[in-house]
Amino acid sequence: MSSTRHHDGPSADPSAPAVRTAALESLLIEKGVIATDTVDAVVDVFENDVGPRNGAQAVARAWVDPGFKERLLADGTAAAAELDFGGLEGEHVVAVENTPEVHNVVVCTLCSCYPWPLLGIPPVWYKSPAYRARVVAEPRAVLREMGLDVPDGVELRVWDSSAEVRYLVLPQRPAGTDGLSEPELAALVTRDSMIGVGQPNSAP
Repeated sequence: MSSTRHHDGPSADPSAPAVRTAALESLLIEKGVIATDTVDAVVDVFENDVGPRNGAQAVARAWVDPGFKERLLADGTAAAAELDFGGLEGEHVVAVENTPEVHNVVVCTLCSCYPWPLLGIPPVWYKSPAYRARVVAEPRAVLREMGLDVPDGVELRVWDSSAEVRYLVLPQRPAGTDGLSEPELAALVTRDSMIGVGQPNSAP
């Protein structure tokens, strides 16, 4: 298992990749290789079916089902498969739990390995050289820039994803959510909270 633990938002300019992507899409559509509806359908799959809502369902299930939480932390891939989430880029999932004493954050220092079946398409900042380098060297500062202040008394662990292992953060359940249903809890889970650069939303 390849991991980096350190005990102690950057952002990238998306304009160039966005321009290249738009140009390629336009060219393929113009030449009749793909249709606009096809592009929309693929985007919809990754945003809705393969997107962060899958991971949110897994997190919410772990919050309400201690047995599932135990299985998720023991074997993230198998637990995700119980919810019919898995496949390419989701074969080696390891879940790490946030607690009052420990906060976890995920990075891929070599490229942008990411559990697609649970979190969807990696955000631009996750793939940026700035995030990949700085979150290892100065994680508290990076998280603070992204709007998350991890207290000095909380141990901060940085996990390095790779082709052999992809990490999912199990965030702490927000206070005041005891009466919420599993779907209502899932609605509070954010993509950033499952990477470790944010927290779930508060109870309504």
